[in-house]
Parts: sequence; C-alpha cells; structure tokens
Amino acid sequence: MNDSTTEENRTSWWRRLSSGLKKSSSSIGTAITDLVSKRQLDAEALDQIEEAMIRADLGLATAARISDVIGQGRYRQNPDENALKAIIADEVEKVLIPVAQPLKIEGAKPFVILVAGVNGSGKTTTIGKLAATFSKDGRKVMLAAGDTFRAAAIEQLKIWGGRVGAKVIAREQGSDAAGIAFDAVAAAKADDVDVLLIDTAGRLQNRTELMTELEKMIRVMKKVDPTAPHAVLLVLDATVGQNAISQVEAFGKTAGVTGLVMTKLDGTARGGILVAIAEKFKMPVHFIGVGESVDDLQPFTARDFARAMAGLEN
Repeated sequence: MNDSTTEENRTSWWRRLSSGLKKSSSSIGTAITDLVSKRQLDAEALDQIEEAMIRADLGLATAARISDVIGQGRYRQNPDENALKAIIADEVEKVLIPVAQPLKIEGAKPFVILVAGVNGSGKTTTIGKLAATFSKDGRKVMLAAGDTFRAAAIEQLKIWGGRVGAKVIAREQGSDAAGIAFDAVAAAKADDVDVLLIDTAGRLQNRTELMTELEKMIRVMKKVDPTAPHAVLLVLDATVGQNAISQVEAFGKTAGVTGLVMTKLDGTARGGILVAIAEKFKMPVHFIGVGESVDDLQPFTARDFARAMAGLEN
C-alpha cells in the first residue's frame, strides 16, 4: 500500500470517527460557544463547562479536572474557542493513552479469543470483522458459534466464515455452548489454527444463570488448553451510556475481561462513556467501531478519539 493510499484511508477513517462522535462534539462545542460569548470564565461559567462534560458522559473525575485546568489557565479572560477545545482534547487524551493498547496475538497457538457482551452490542459482527482483519494479516482463523440461543447468530457467523475463508464450529440452536467451546479449542489445535474466535450468547449482566454459563464455557475450554482463553473481549454498545459501566463491572468479575471493543459510535451515541470507563477501570481498549462495514472497526487511538470528541480537526 503506497503512502497516498494510506493517507486516504486515514482521512476516510477520521471522517467516519468524527461523524460517529458528532453528538458529543456538538454538545461540547455548543457549550463552549455559549461560554466564550460571555468573554469571561467566572465560577458560574466553569460550572457550566463541567456540567457539559458530565452530560457528554465523560465522567465526574474527568469533567472536574477539565474545569480546573481551564480555570487555572490564561483563558479565563477573553477565552478562545479552539484553545478551550484543545484543553478538553488534551485532558481526554491523557486518560485514554494508558488504555489505548493493541490486541497482541502472541504467546499461544491457537490464540483463543472469547467475545462477550449483552444482546445487541454487536458481538457477532465484531467477530466477523476481527476475523477478516486477522485473515488479511495472513493468520489462519477459526470461528465458534457459541451463541446457541439465536439461530440467526449461528447463521451470521457461518456467513462471515465463508467470507473470510474460516472454518466455523457450530451446532444446532439450543446446543450446549460449553461443549462447542471445548470442541472448538480441540479442533483449532488439530488444524494448526492461529486465532480462534468464540462467540457467546448475549446476556444481561444481572442474569445470574446466563453469567454462570459463561463461566462454564471458560472452565470447560481449559480442559483442552489450561491457558485458554488468551483474551476475553467485552463488546460495548456506545449508545447505552452509563449502563456500560455496570456491564464492565459484571463481565469483568465473571469472565475476566482483558480488553474492550466499543461499537456503534454512529453519531447517536455519547461516546464520552468510553472516557469514564477508562478513568474508572483502566482496562485496555483495543478497537472501536463506527459502522457496519469491515473497515469501520479500527484499532483504538487515544489522540484521534480525543480530538474528534472535542470537535477539533485531525
């Protein structure tokens, strides 16, 4: 791929990311414009900035810190709109840099990735996109249809398997998910697979019996490979807002989540919730998704996310 093509791809991704974070950036931008028009950032104005950050789901700690930085700076008199946005972007980036970590496929073969999340979060589609990415990188990929509650999920995974040339381990709807996980790890070992992606049924974090089944899947696959799974990805729907925090807590305890994927940054979501999650859990964020196509899932970059959220140009 030549430099011009790389730059075109980056520009295209930036446009999609900026569009996906439009609800947050517009809200923040409106608040800043209103405040700048007052020409002085007094205590009341700083409180309004903090409230705008909280409404964008950035979290209390980050919102308070941004307000403090603005209040201490030289911008209190005749504040500049772009300068204030830059402060917001810088503070958000500081929170995100430690968690913006690539998913490293190393140390095990097959590298087993268990993908979890609630119904509608985009788990199965995310698996398909990851499979396409890994296959493009030259890795041999296998998929396992562990969401046995939904026939549609099984079929969807088979379609993705066909697209990327990956074998799919699947049974009929209602089959034992733990048994599929066991068979998939064994098959991946036998077939010299590089990466095994295992789908799981969408489950609400407050449904004890379903979370127990997730624990069973992990326990059973360890009978084949004591080190598996090597990564547990939690897929979060950006549109659910504050509820994502309780999902991270619950799945973290049950499944030992090692990293996050945030999907559906489609312009309707307040993407700031990812900042609040990063501040609270310090958990790696590997990928973010802004749409349905394969190219709409990309590795998470702190700087791009922070600047898009603040409404700045790349």
